[in-house]
Amino acid sequence: MPSGWDRVMTMAEAVYLLCAATSAGCAFMLWRQFRQIKRYRGTLLLWSSICFSGLAVSNAILFIDLVVVPATDLSLIRAGVGATSVTLLVMALIWALE
Repeated sequence: MPSGWDRVMTMAEAVYLLCAATSAGCAFMLWRQFRQIKRYRGTLLLWSSICFSGLAVSNAILFIDLVVVPATDLSLIRAGVGATSVTLLVMALIWALE
């Protein structure tokens, strides 16, 4: 009979995967819309798509870090991917304002 702790870990694993899938879904929808528009405003869609792709990769690394190989610490890689993704989006927002 599984204990309450096992159930919490299973729910946490599901949340990690759902976050990665949601970010990947957002990236796909933004990319699809970018392909249809391809105007000046479309570049912001491209950078948003790249950002969400990076966030999906970051969430996948989180799942790998905490579930698949918990003995290794991938937090620095995960944080680097997430920070790079958000930095790219912020730079694209600043560029779009100019």
